Amino acid sequence: MSKKSNFFIQASPQRFADLYMRFCGYEECEPLHKWGPVVRPVYIIHYILSGKGIYQAGGNTWNLGEGEGFLIEPESLTFYQADAVCPWSYLWIGFDGQAVPEILRLMGLGGDRLTFRSRKKELLKETVFDMMRNDTFSFARDYYLQSRMYLFFSVLLEEMETALPAQHGKENLYVNMAVEFIRNNYFLPIKVTDIAEQVHVNRSYLCAIFQKELGISVSEYLSNFRLSRAAELLPICKLDIAQVAASCGYRDPLVFSKAFKRKYGTTPLKFRQSTALADAEKMKQNHF
Repeated sequence: MSKKSNFFIQASPQRFADLYMRFCGYEECEPLHKWGPVVRPVYIIHYILSGKGIYQAGGNTWNLGEGEGFLIEPESLTFYQADAVCPWSYLWIGFDGQAVPEILRLMGLGGDRLTFRSRKKELLKETVFDMMRNDTFSFARDYYLQSRMYLFFSVLLEEMETALPAQHGKENLYVNMAVEFIRNNYFLPIKVTDIAEQVHVNRSYLCAIFQKELGISVSEYLSNFRLSRAAELLPICKLDIAQVAASCGYRDPLVFSKAFKRKYGTTPLKFRQSTALADAEKMKQNHF
């Protein structure tokens, strides 16, 4: 019989909405041990520690071995089987959450790309085994397990050797990484060179692929995002104009005001006043 260990957890989607674990486990499979064809309701990643086998999904078949892994997507019909001579042992983790599509995109996984390679076998194994050892209930344990799961994905993101099928795919990845960095750091005094360094490409290349993919320059995207955020803040907060400017990454309120007027055709102060009047009129109409 196969040697198998499972650990199940009822994680709270409310507490960990972005990413939460459903279960994890480890198995040393017997020759030709198989699973499927079946569909699963959650995402599952299997990582092969030794041996080999096959994985089938979406009409494709992959022959996989030690150091490789595969993704099972929700409601996808899948089948996998251990080799007859050298059966695999693997670990797995089942997970879900609002941020999962984005995490998998950063890994280059999803759709037709369902396999990967990682050299961090021992760290991935220890991370999952550590999860299975923490089988007593407590809120502290829940947060600890959550930290282990983020470590698991951190290792994969760092060490994944997924091959993107074409240069266009790499360009998309770099642009998406740049956009994410801007959205997370727009309130800091970042420049295009800072963004390029975070994406690990040179400035001129990032500017070229950004223009190609989005039809706008990196600096324009950054400016538009900051100003859009300012337009959201002005009607709903009591910050003065200088504080709104600083909250959106502008050190100089005058530079902010000029940029805002170019984009919206009015000053930040008049924008705030006109929005307040429009909201008051709307409330008055709704009242009657």
